[in-house]
Amino acid sequence: MATKSAFISFDFDHDEELRDALVAQAKNPDSPFNITDWSVKEPITENWRKNVRDRISRTDLTIVICGEHTHDAAGVAAEVTIAREEGKPYFLLQGRPNKTCKKPRMALRTDEIHKWTWENLKSLIAGSR
Repeated sequence: MATKSAFISFDFDHDEELRDALVAQAKNPDSPFNITDWSVKEPITENWRKNVRDRISRTDLTIVICGEHTHDAAGVAAEVTIAREEGKPYFLLQGRPNKTCKKPRMALRTDEIHKWTWENLKSLIAGSR
């Protein structure tokens, strides 16, 4: 399986440790993905949007980590919108197994939040085109 580059979208204020966990998984010897860039915590401006668009356009897919407050994270909503505008596949991961995780505001009604297991993650990445 070819290794894909991934952009990670997450709620910087509440879920940074989840991003760290995903970055650690990318280092597994059998990992089908690598992390090239991820979100930057700075105010959402046109320059921010340009930088995020550039990062997303250079990756194969976007992994959106969903937590309890993701629906309130403006940066995640913008990143999902940019991924769609760039024609990049994305999927939503349930960041907290025993909590109610929320989709970002700009997620489609049909977007599912997938259980975060190593096998699921590998399968979702393999299926992203």
